Amino acid sequence: MLLRYHGAIFRGDLQRMPSDAGETHHRLPVRVYYEDTDAGGVVYHARYLHFMERARSEWLRVLGFEQDRLRDEQGVLFAVRRMDIAFVQPARFNQLLRVESALAGCGPASMEFAQRVVRAGDDTLCCRATVNIACIDAGRLRPTRIPEDMMTAILPEIAHGR
Repeated sequence: MLLRYHGAIFRGDLQRMPSDAGETHHRLPVRVYYEDTDAGGVVYHARYLHFMERARSEWLRVLGFEQDRLRDEQGVLFAVRRMDIAFVQPARFNQLLRVESALAGCGPASMEFAQRVVRAGDDTLCCRATVNIACIDAGRLRPTRIPEDMMTAILPEIAHGR
């Protein structure tokens, strides 16, 4: 995917998933609690969505953006627009997981993330997803451009392949 922004061209590969080869921008450790599991002690499928949401929020925080301040000061919210998810191997109660997140692409009003959930102990892939996030106007709940200061901060994430 090619993105032109203020005359610069950036490339984002939407098929690339973060890996242990240094392509991951952000890693979030997550412990599996009893409340995250089903009756068999296996992580309930919807919990992976929670883990990935936390990781994207922390990714924004690392870049200096708090979602409540974005809403209050710039009038924007972020919402999941589309998700393609694959469940590969189960995670279980009390395991330590790692949620890996990388910005794979960006448009004027959206971001595309590649995310993986792996077992921290042996790097077994549990779940992977491509997540499209829309920037929306907090008052109208309609798509709007990503704020310029945020775009300036996230474009190098694509340009550097992180």
